[in-house]
Amino acid sequence: MSINITFNPTIKTISIFSPKTSSNLQQLPFPITLTSKPPTNYSQLSLSSISLTRRTFLPSVSGIWDALTGGANNNPREAALAIRRGMQLFRQGDVMGSVVEFDRAIELDPRQKAYLWQRGLSLYYLDRFEEGAEQFRLDVAQNPNDTEESIWCFLCEARLYGVDEARKRYLEVGRDPRPVMRQVYDMFKDGGDPQKLVDTFSNSRDGEYFYASLYAGLYHEALGEEDAAKKYIVASCQSPYAQRSDDYMASLAKVHCICRNWSLNPTST
Repeated sequence: MSINITFNPTIKTISIFSPKTSSNLQQLPFPITLTSKPPTNYSQLSLSSISLTRRTFLPSVSGIWDALTGGANNNPREAALAIRRGMQLFRQGDVMGSVVEFDRAIELDPRQKAYLWQRGLSLYYLDRFEEGAEQFRLDVAQNPNDTEESIWCFLCEARLYGVDEARKRYLEVGRDPRPVMRQVYDMFKDGGDPQKLVDTFSNSRDGEYFYASLYAGLYHEALGEEDAAKKYIVASCQSPYAQRSDDYMASLAKVHCICRNWSLNPTST
């Protein structure tokens, strides 16, 4: 789908480990750099040519163009603010409050629903698994390369139908550029050894160790193995990456422990 507008932005990515880390820009809630330099070929400006992972910004791709051109009958700016409020509430452990804000964002701009992976995560922790699975399926339909949303859809459906049936429904996505997430994806899809996953990335940069530990714990939770799930997710929270990162998934690991009443004190039993 080509997009024709009167001027042509150049959009550049920010170098980060996690695609869930958001921008700190004040005016636009996504990492974007505008220049007056036009492309050499106007027909090349299309959504498929934009090298951004959606989760580096809050609104949908359509929200970028709304912010630049003024939008139509929706209110993308207010919707983006509601999403920010929802994310902040989630980080603080107010999962129900976060869903209220995410739902408000959808009321303000219905197009946002297909991109609100944050809402799907909150729904999981409210045990609203059917709605969560629907949210993640909508998300993957918009971005067929979204590894983590495929996994979270599986996590919701494993709670609804069991692991075997969830694997039959597993969403196939494109190849994730992150080695740790490629192995996580295969483990959920085909089965595997979570400890081997963690060992593989134990000497890697701590972001990879964090993700390996988090998803090892989530894998055990899907299998109903609470003690093992606790071991790995608490370890992910105690990793240097989780301690210092603003990554939304680092906050999620801590919220997970809050929702399960797990202590982050390593000496606690």
